[in-house]
Amino acid sequence: MWKTVCMSQDGACPGDFVLQNVNCPRVKLGQELPRVAFRGHLHSLPKLMEITSPSHASHGNHKENSPFLNSIEASKGGDYYDRNLALFEEELDIRPKVSSLLGKLVNYTNLTQGVKEHEEAESTDGSKKKVSKSPSMGTLMGVYLPCMQNIFGVILFLRLTWMVGMAGVLQSFLIVLLCCCCTMLTTISMSAIATNGVVPAGGSYFMISRSLGPEFGGAVGLCFYLGTTFAGAMYILGAIEILLTYIVPQAAIFHPSGAHDASSAMLNNMRVYGTVFLILMAVVVFVGVKYVNKFASLFLACVVISILSIYAGAIKSIFDPPEFPICMLGNRTLSRDQFDVCAKTIVKDNVTVASELWKLFCHSTNLTTENCDEYFLMNNVSEIAGIPGAASGILKDNLWSNYLEKGEILEKAHHPSVDVAGQKNNLHLYVLSDIATSFMVLVGIFFPSVTGIMAGSNRSGDLKDAQKSIPVGTILAIVTTSLVYFSCVLLFGACIEGVVLRDKYGDAVNRNLVVGTLSWPSPWVIVIGSFFSTCGAGLQSLTGAPRLLQAIAKDNIIPFLWIFGHGKANGEPTWALLLTALIAELGILIASLDMVAPILSMFFLMCYLFVNLACAVQTLLRTPNWRPRFKYYHWALSFLGMSICLALMFISSWYYALVAMLIAGMIYKYIEYQGAEKEWGDGIRGLSLSAARYALLRLEEGPPHTKNWRPQLLVLLKLDEDLHVKYPRLLTFASQLKAGKGLTIIGSVIQGNFLETYGEAQAAEQTIKNMMDIEKVKGFCQVVVANKVREGIAHLIQSCGLGGMKHNTVVLGWPYGWRQSEDPRSWKTFIGTVRCTTAAHLALLVPKNVSFYPSNHERYNEGNIDVWWIVHDGGMLMLLPFLLKQHKVWRKCKMRIFTVAQMDDNSIQMKKDLATFLYQLRIEAEVEVVEMHNSDISAYTYERTLMMEQRSQMLRQMRLTKTEREREAQLVKDRHSIARLESLYSDEEDEGDSVPENIQMTWTKEKCDAEKRNRGSAVGTFRDLISIKPNQSNVRRMHTAVKLNEVIVNRSHDARLVLLNMPGPPKNTDGDENYMEFLEVLTEGLERVLLVRGGGREVITIYS
Repeated sequence: MWKTVCMSQDGACPGDFVLQNVNCPRVKLGQELPRVAFRGHLHSLPKLMEITSPSHASHGNHKENSPFLNSIEASKGGDYYDRNLALFEEELDIRPKVSSLLGKLVNYTNLTQGVKEHEEAESTDGSKKKVSKSPSMGTLMGVYLPCMQNIFGVILFLRLTWMVGMAGVLQSFLIVLLCCCCTMLTTISMSAIATNGVVPAGGSYFMISRSLGPEFGGAVGLCFYLGTTFAGAMYILGAIEILLTYIVPQAAIFHPSGAHDASSAMLNNMRVYGTVFLILMAVVVFVGVKYVNKFASLFLACVVISILSIYAGAIKSIFDPPEFPICMLGNRTLSRDQFDVCAKTIVKDNVTVASELWKLFCHSTNLTTENCDEYFLMNNVSEIAGIPGAASGILKDNLWSNYLEKGEILEKAHHPSVDVAGQKNNLHLYVLSDIATSFMVLVGIFFPSVTGIMAGSNRSGDLKDAQKSIPVGTILAIVTTSLVYFSCVLLFGACIEGVVLRDKYGDAVNRNLVVGTLSWPSPWVIVIGSFFSTCGAGLQSLTGAPRLLQAIAKDNIIPFLWIFGHGKANGEPTWALLLTALIAELGILIASLDMVAPILSMFFLMCYLFVNLACAVQTLLRTPNWRPRFKYYHWALSFLGMSICLALMFISSWYYALVAMLIAGMIYKYIEYQGAEKEWGDGIRGLSLSAARYALLRLEEGPPHTKNWRPQLLVLLKLDEDLHVKYPRLLTFASQLKAGKGLTIIGSVIQGNFLETYGEAQAAEQTIKNMMDIEKVKGFCQVVVANKVREGIAHLIQSCGLGGMKHNTVVLGWPYGWRQSEDPRSWKTFIGTVRCTTAAHLALLVPKNVSFYPSNHERYNEGNIDVWWIVHDGGMLMLLPFLLKQHKVWRKCKMRIFTVAQMDDNSIQMKKDLATFLYQLRIEAEVEVVEMHNSDISAYTYERTLMMEQRSQMLRQMRLTKTEREREAQLVKDRHSIARLESLYSDEEDEGDSVPENIQMTWTKEKCDAEKRNRGSAVGTFRDLISIKPNQSNVRRMHTAVKLNEVIVNRSHDARLVLLNMPGPPKNTDGDENYMEFLEVLTEGLERVLLVRGGGREVITIYS
C-alpha cells in the first residue's frame, strides 16, 4: 500500500497543492519516512514556503488527505497546537508551558513587596520616568554597615564607662557576653528565617507573622514597633544630655533653685529640649526621608571616628596619660566644677588664705573652724590622676563590682580617710550616685546597645543576594561590635580611675564626658561625634518605626489600626509618623535615659524571643517549605536564645517584663478574638479532645497558605479475593513520602451490599492496619462498601477526612494488564478516578511499576531522582523529590530537573531562569533544558496510532459476545428498553452484574431476521477495520508521547525514579482507551515512574 506524503518545515502536509508543486517521495506504509532537514535552509524551497502560507493553503482540502497535522492547524492557537506538547494541549490554559512560566518568574522574583524606595517615592519630578533598578547592594553596604550603625549608639558613649565602674570589669564582661550571646543566637535564627525565601519589607514583623501566624506576628510586630519608637526617644534624650551637659550647659532653661534641685531642673530641661528635638526630627522625616538616608553614612563615620579616638587615647595613655586630676577629700570624690584649686588653703602674696574649698565647707572666708564640716576637718585633701593609663596597674582595682545606693557618695577604696559623719547640707559638693545600681539594672540599661541586628533583614529587597548577605553581614557586624564592647570594657578598666568610671556625668573631671577624657586628640572628638551619631540614630528610628506600623496596619490583622496604613500619595506613612511622635513624646517626658532604656529592652527582647521561637518551631515541625539556605542553625540554639531572652527580661526588670508580656498577650487575644471556646473533659483526654477540636475548627477557616501546603494523602489500595493488599509497595511509597508528617488516609473499596459484607469490611480494615504497621505508615484507614467500585472510590474522594484535615492528594495504582484483559472495567475505573480527582481539584500521584520501588530497608547510596517538568501545574514536581529526600531511602540521591524547550524558546535563558527559580526555592538540583525540535511525524507514529485505533475498534466488537447479542435482540422488542440499549456498553453496564451465559429464548421469524442483521453488521464492521484512518488528534498525541518517551529514556534510563507530568484524560470519553495507550507509550522503557498531576493550586513558594 503506497501513499504520497510530503513534509514541510513544520512537518505538516498542506494538502493537494503540495502534490502538484513539489516532488514528494513515495513510501510504503510501515516504511520509515525519509527525513528532510530544513533548519536554517528555508530559502532553498521557495515554492514549498509559498504554498504553505495561509492565503494559498486555504484552497486545499485538509480534512483527511493526510494523517499529519497540517500547517493551518499548527498555526491556530499558538501554544495549544504545539506538536511536542499535544498530550497536554487541552489544559495549557490552566497548566502553562514551563518556558512561559519561567519568563514571568524572572520579572517578579526581583521585585520587593512592601514599601518602595524612599528616594523613588519622594521624587516629584514627573518628567523623569522611573526606571526600576535591580537590587545591587552587597554585604558590606547593604547589611554590615547599617547593622554597625544601628548597634553602636548612645549607651557606648554615655553609660559604658559608668557600667564598668559599677559592675567591675568581670561582671561587665558577663553583661556584654549575655547580651551579645542573645543577639548572636537570635541572628542565627533570623538568618535561617531570612534565607528561607524572599523576605520583603517588614523585617522581623514579616518573618514572625509568616512563621508563627498573624496572632504572634501582630503581637510581636507591635512590640518591635514600640521598641523602635522608644529607641528614638532614648536617642533624643541622649543627644540632649550631651548637648546640655557637655557642649552648651548655659543653654539650660531651668536652673536649680537650691542645692538639691539639680536633678529635677535637668529633667525639665530634658523634657523641653527633647520635645523640640522630636518635633524637628519628625518634620525632617516628614519632609525628606531621602536626606536621612543620605546622611546615614556621615553619622556612621562619626561613630567610627569616635571609637578610633578611644583606642588611640588608650594607646597614648601607656606612655603619656592625659592630665585629668581628681580632688579627693579623704576617700570621697569631690565635684570639681565648683572650685578651681584642690586644697584647703592657698598661699597668696606669701599669706596663707582659705581656698574656695574651705569657703564651701566652712562657710567663711577666714580660716576659722567653728562652722566647718567635721569630715572636712578630719580628712586631708589630695589629688589623684583620673586617667592613670594602661600601664598603671589600675585594672586590678577595677575588676570587682562596687554597686551604690541612690545618693551614696563615690569613695575610693583603701584611700586614707577618717570615717566621721559630715554635714548633710554639704553632700552636693561630693560626686553622688543618682540611682541605685545592681547587676540587673545595668543589664537593662546596656541591652539597647546590642540591638539593631534587624537592619540587614529590613533591607533585604535592596540586596543583590539577600540569602547570602544577611547571615554573613549581620554575624560579622555582631562579632565586630562585640569585640569593640569587650575591648572597651577592658580598656576603660585598665586606663581610668575607678571613681571616675563610677562618675556618670563627669563631675569629678570638670564636667567632661568620661569617655572623652581618655580619647585622643581631644575630648571634643567624642562629644561632637557622639552627638551627631545619636541624632542620626534617632532619625533612623523615627524613619523605620512608622513604616513598621504601616506594614502591620496594611495587613489588617488589627482592625483599629487601619487608619495608620494610609499616608501621603507617595506612600509615606503620615498618620503612622504622627502616632510614633506621640509615643516617643511619652518616652521623652520620662526624661531619664536610665529609665527609658529598660523599657525598650523589654520590647526588643520580646521580639528576639519570638524570632528564636519561630525558628525552633519551624525546625521541629519540618514543614516542606522550611528550606533555609543558611545551614548553621539548630532548634537547640534557638531554644537557648529564647531562654536567654526570657532570662534577660526578668533579670533587667521583672515588672517591665510582665507588662510587656501582658501587652503582647492582650494583642494576641484580640487578634484571636474569634477562637474556639474551651471544653474541659476528663483529664488529659478531655484536654486532647479540646485541643483537637480547636485545631480542626481553626483549620476549617480557610484553605492552607501555599507555604503550609504538604501532600495529605488518600492512598487507594486494591485488595485481592482473600482481602490481602495487592500492592503493599504503595504503602511503602506513602511512608517514604510523608516521613510521619501530615495526614495519610488509606482507602479501599469492597464491592457488594453493606448489610451483607460488613464483617468483610472490618476484616479488610484490620488487614490494612496491620500492613500499615509493617510499612510504618502513620495514618487512618477507611474501607467503603459499594455496589460498584467506581462509586466507592468517588465516595472516598468526596468524604474522607474531617473539617480542615482533608486529603489534597490521591495516590492511585496503575491498572496492570489492562491490554490483555477483555474486561474494560479496570482501566475505566482508573480513568474515572483521574476525572474525579480533577473535578475535586485534588493532586494525583500514579506510581507505575510500583513493585520495583524500594522498600524501607533499602538505601540508595547514589543515583538520581529525575524530574521532567513539561507543564507547570502548581509546583508538585519540585516539592515531591524534596519530600522523598527527607527519607533515609532517597536521602543520598541527587535531584535533576529537565524541562523541554521548543523551537521558539531561548534554551540558554530558560536554563538560567530555571536555575534562578530553584535558587529562590532553596532547592538544590541540577538543571537541564532539553531541546525538542519540531521534527516530522514518523510513519512509526502513524502506524502505531492506526494499530491502537484498530485494536480499540476490534475489542469493542469482540465484547458483543453471543449471549449479549441475544440479549440485545430480546431487548429490541421491549418498548421501555431504548435508553438501556443506548447505554448497553456504557460504563454502568460494564460494571454491572455479569450476564448469565445460558439464556433460553423463544425464536420467532422477526428475532431470527434481527440476529442475521446483527451478524451481518458485525462482519461489515470488521471489514471496516482494514480501511480505518487514524484521527489526526490521536496522531498528534501519539507523536508527543513517542518523542517525549524517546528523550526521557535517553536521559533518565538509569534514574532511580522519574517524575513526570501526567496528561489529563480527553474531554471526550470516546478516546479513553487511547489515553491509556498514550500513557503506556509515554512511560515505556522506564523502570520506576511517578506520574504527577497537580490539583490546580500552587504548592510551593519562593517567599518565606
